[in-house]
Amino acid sequence: MPIPKYDEMMLPLLQLLADGKEHHQRDLAARLGDHFRMTDEERNLMLPSTQSTYLRNRQGWAGFHLRKAGLAELSGQATLRITPSGSELLKNPPPKIERQFLMEFEPFKQFMLEQKSRAASAVKTRNRKTTDAILPDDEPAGDDESPPEERIDAAFTELRETLVTDLRTKLASVDPFRFEQVVLDLLVKMGYGGSRKEAAAVTQKTGDGGIDGVINEDRLGLDVIYVQAKRWKGNVGREEIQNFVGALAGKKAGKGVFITTSAFNANASAYADGLHQKVILIDGRRLAELMIEHSIGVAEQHAYSVKKIDSDYFEEG
Repeated sequence: MPIPKYDEMMLPLLQLLADGKEHHQRDLAARLGDHFRMTDEERNLMLPSTQSTYLRNRQGWAGFHLRKAGLAELSGQATLRITPSGSELLKNPPPKIERQFLMEFEPFKQFMLEQKSRAASAVKTRNRKTTDAILPDDEPAGDDESPPEERIDAAFTELRETLVTDLRTKLASVDPFRFEQVVLDLLVKMGYGGSRKEAAAVTQKTGDGGIDGVINEDRLGLDVIYVQAKRWKGNVGREEIQNFVGALAGKKAGKGVFITTSAFNANASAYADGLHQKVILIDGRRLAELMIEHSIGVAEQHAYSVKKIDSDYFEEG
């Protein structure tokens, strides 16, 4: 089943607090996992850009909304407790607690109005008109809205996918010799070949049996890796990999990297997987991802730092 959204967790979370005792947030997340019969895989699924799980993050935001409505409160370091208002609500609980329902509680309504005011001020500062995308006039954002971290992750993923597509388009049209230099820069940045000068000394067109070049696996040159990098238009098939392996055999080599701007057919990948030599296939998508990871051909445009409370700091004597 899909991991429950934070608004789906609010009522079960409040019910877990019904005994009036203090409960640690970590324990509450585990009990919510039990409530929703989540698998270990679902419980441990991590947000891409944080050190938190989806379960823990959504449980935290469920608790945050309950607190803003005055239904729960922080009673200590990372501990949550129900309030008299929360206990009163559970005497006749609704089928579900969602953001629109919480608007009936004055503390939450005031909080949302303050948020809306801040958002409008920020937009005005940037000389942009306020739109319904921030907060509609008559209600808060939709009940199915994801927590901020997940919205940031989704936006980051979208931007990254666009960059991958743009990189692949650029690589497909770049000069063949320049493409080989891009591959060389990437391999050096990944730690192969030592310095670029050292790598360039051993990575060059040889014209022998389809091998474009060789690069040291380490700075001492204890082993070398044979590289073929091609701006391929169509998908690479088994025959091309067989030719590459034959060239490796002619050099009595055991390691090779075949790089293409396109993709590999299933039979090519299956053939490479069954070889006794170590042959790595890098398609256009993986090549673009590695370039982004190692900052080859890309530049940072914006950087955002997301911070949270350091509980340890406030506990120091």
